[in-house]
Amino acid sequence: MKKYHLLGLFSNFDEAFAAISDIRHHKIPGVQLEDVTVISPIEHPEIDEVLGARPSHVPKFTLVGSLFGMSAGFLFLATAQANFAVQPQGGKPVIPLPSNIVLSYEMLILFGVLFTLTGFLLGARLLRKRKPLYSEKVSLDQVGIEMELEEKYIEPVKALFRQHQVIEIREEVVK
Repeated sequence: MKKYHLLGLFSNFDEAFAAISDIRHHKIPGVQLEDVTVISPIEHPEIDEVLGARPSHVPKFTLVGSLFGMSAGFLFLATAQANFAVQPQGGKPVIPLPSNIVLSYEMLILFGVLFTLTGFLLGARLLRKRKPLYSEKVSLDQVGIEMELEEKYIEPVKALFRQHQVIEIREEVVK
């Protein structure tokens, strides 16, 4: 079955939120809130009430980066300091832990920050090519609702959008 991307442009935030609320209350069976993306020129904290909480994967990137930085940093320092051909003399350790703990902590912070930045860029979709459905009017004063739908849901969603005074509807075939 064909998949479509659909973009509805609204001039009023309340009408866009009402359209999303109708989708949430299953006015169109088969269309889920996970398929809805809101594009707006300004932030709307009340959108979380309408769309529900979306998962954030940035903390997972931070955890992986921190663990990688700590373990790889300690391993790098230990392999650089360990010279197994030379026997330490005078009770000096081959791998001194106090200085390695401090440097491993700094590597933990460095890789934690780098992985957090990477997770943010990937999660915010900033490294992707702009979609052809994107409208420049969204950056000025309109609110866009973008959805990925199957072919049989296109007409009911368009009717729902028209019911809530949509200004423009754009569609594109994905598959």
